[in-house]
Amino acid sequence: MSDRGELRRTPLYERHLALGARMVEFGGWEMPVQYSGIIDEHRAVREAAGLFDISHMGEVEVRGPDALPFLQRLVTYDVAAIPPGQSNYALMCLPNGGIIDDAFIYNLGDSFLIVINAANTTKDVAWMHECAKGFDVVVTDVSERTGMLALQGPAAEALLTRVADADLAALPFHGVARGVVTGIPAIVARTGYTGEDGFELFVAAEDAARLWNELLDAGRDAGLKPCGLGARDSLRFEACLALYGHEITEETNPYEARLGWVVKLDKGDFIGREALQRIKQEGVQRRLTGFEMVGRGIARGDYEIRDLDGAPIGRVTSGMPSPTLGRSLGMGYVPVALSTEGSEFEIVVRDRPVRARAVKMPFYRPRYKK
Repeated sequence: MSDRGELRRTPLYERHLALGARMVEFGGWEMPVQYSGIIDEHRAVREAAGLFDISHMGEVEVRGPDALPFLQRLVTYDVAAIPPGQSNYALMCLPNGGIIDDAFIYNLGDSFLIVINAANTTKDVAWMHECAKGFDVVVTDVSERTGMLALQGPAAEALLTRVADADLAALPFHGVARGVVTGIPAIVARTGYTGEDGFELFVAAEDAARLWNELLDAGRDAGLKPCGLGARDSLRFEACLALYGHEITEETNPYEARLGWVVKLDKGDFIGREALQRIKQEGVQRRLTGFEMVGRGIARGDYEIRDLDGAPIGRVTSGMPSPTLGRSLGMGYVPVALSTEGSEFEIVVRDRPVRARAVKMPFYRPRYKK
């Protein structure tokens, strides 16, 4: 979709334009990449708070007598271990173990809310409907009628507590609750994609712009800034959080992506279980690895990785200079033998091989509320 007239827009589109955002195409949507600047917005989230429009994300409601067994079959995580009022990360896999998408599952008590990636929404919803056959369950794509904002950063709790009717300070990490924020009914979850404490808020699409305005007004004195996709990417990158289409795809499996912790082989049968059990037993040939550039150069997505003899061994999935750490870092898949900390290889930067060294992941230690 190169023609902007074909791109979808969130309910906050006019607000982004009014704030002077630079808009870009992303997964079929016209989205803000930055307002005051990526570095400025990145630092606001690390030091105070940032507000993101993530209404492009897909939301799917699952309810009915077989909601739990259906989800147990659909994803790798043990959904039975997510009590009402809690949520967790999960993966949907193909029978061969390849990752269809990553998702967050929220247990709302009377139903489950599944958040999926914007570019995958059509594919994911079709997959869910296909997998729901034989289950007494209703799977509903509620993306069109849902607005979603992310309030992230160390000042997020104090800010949100001032404008909400519930004691959100008591909400634990991955907790989810219904409440009223700035007079607007909302589902509030202590989740996010930045490596900082913070919240994601689900409201009716028609209320999203008002909530955005009210939160920006309430947080102005606390240093709250509107943030775009650029800072969202740099923040998640420092925390080594996977981005679909980069670190994870249908051609990658959870174990090589370092996501084995979200695969619960002992919970019972699920799609991909047999293949994943075999992969775990046999071991993987490659592994997602974090690295820092030793020589001068910046690693970018899809740059070639070579061993020190010059043989191609992989590709960079994400890379950039870290705004917080001041180092040029990256992630990519390399053979297991080169995935250990201290191993060296080369990144081909503009036809020039540049030395890189494997380092510990994540680059930035997430500061979630315990």
